[in-house]
Amino acid sequence: MIEDMFQILAENGRARPEREPSLPASDLQKLYSLMATTRAADLKALKLQRQGRMGTFAPSLGHEACQVGSAFALQRKDWVFPYFRDLGTYITLGLPLKNYYLYWMGNEEGMRIPADLNIFTISVPVGSQLPHSVGCALAMKYRKEQAAVVAYFGDGATSEGDFGEALNFAGVFRTPNVFICFNNQYAISTPVRQQTAAKSIAEKATAFGFNGIRADGNDVLAMYSLTREALEKARTGGGPTLIEAFTYRMGNHTTSDDASRYRMEAEVNEWSRRDPIERFRLYLKDKGLWDETFESRVQREAEDLINKAVEEAESTPPPRPEDLFIHTYEEMTPELNNQLAELRDFLKGEPK
Repeated sequence: MIEDMFQILAENGRARPEREPSLPASDLQKLYSLMATTRAADLKALKLQRQGRMGTFAPSLGHEACQVGSAFALQRKDWVFPYFRDLGTYITLGLPLKNYYLYWMGNEEGMRIPADLNIFTISVPVGSQLPHSVGCALAMKYRKEQAAVVAYFGDGATSEGDFGEALNFAGVFRTPNVFICFNNQYAISTPVRQQTAAKSIAEKATAFGFNGIRADGNDVLAMYSLTREALEKARTGGGPTLIEAFTYRMGNHTTSDDASRYRMEAEVNEWSRRDPIERFRLYLKDKGLWDETFESRVQREAEDLINKAVEEAESTPPPRPEDLFIHTYEEMTPELNNQLAELRDFLKGEPK
C-alpha cells in the first residue's frame, strides 16, 4: 500500500497491536455483521434495478469498511451529511433499509428521516452538502453543544467550489466538522490524477489551517479509530479534520455506468485482493471470533432484514404530485399554495 497512510490491518488480516482500538469482541463482530449486511443489501439493490423494480442507484461495493467503520464511531448527538454512496453509513446509524430502497425506487418518502436520527437527506449534486454541514457545525458551536458534524463525499467533490468554500469556512471558524472523503480513484470516468496535482487529498486541509490524514479505506479498524479521534477533537473545541479514505469503487459509478470502458481489468483485480470484508474476516478468525456458524447467522439475519425491507418498500403507496409542494418548506409559501391549487384543479380537469 501507499506510504504515509494510516493502517491497522494488513491485507492478510494481521494487525498492528500498538494501533488496535480497545473494542470488545461483541463490537468487532458487530462491525463484521454491518459490513456483510451492507454488501448483501447493495447486491440486492443491484438485482432489483436490473429487474426494473428500482431506478438508477450508486453501488457501494468495496466501500463497506470506510462507511461502517467511520459511522460506528459516531454518537447519537452527532450530525451526518451524506452523499449518494453511503449505504453502510445508513445501516450502521439505524436508518431503516426500507427508506434507502424507497429513495432509489423514486419515492421521496424514503428520505423522511426518523426523528431520533441526526441524518440529513441524500445529496446527489456533487459537494453541495459540504457548506450545509459547516453551517450546522457553526450553529452547534454557537449553542455550545458538545457534538460534531460528519460530511461524506467522494474524490470528485474536491474539484467543486463547494469543497474549498466549506473547508475554508470551517478552518477560519474552527467548526466541529469531520470531513470524510472516499477517494475511490474515479469520479465517474475521471481518474483522481486528472483532478488534482497534489500528492493526496488529505494534504489539502493544510491550506485551510487544519489537519488532514490519509487512511486505508479498506481497513475498518483504521477508519473507526481515526474517525473516533477526529470526532472527539471536534466535540472538545479542537476544530475540523479531513480524513481521506483511500479505497476503490469495485462496481460501476451508478447502474447507468459501464466502468469497463475506462478501467483496466488488471487494476480491478489488484484491488480485489484488498477486499475489506475478507481482510476483516481473517482478522476475526485469528482471534477466534469468526467461524462458519457465525457467518451463516450473519448472512441469515441480513437476508431476513433485506427481504422485509424490500417487501415494505414495494408495498408503500407511490408519492403524490402534491408532495412536490407540501414538503419543499416547513410551512408552504403563498406562491406554493397558489401553485398547488392550480395543480389540483388541473388534476380534476377543471379550467383555471
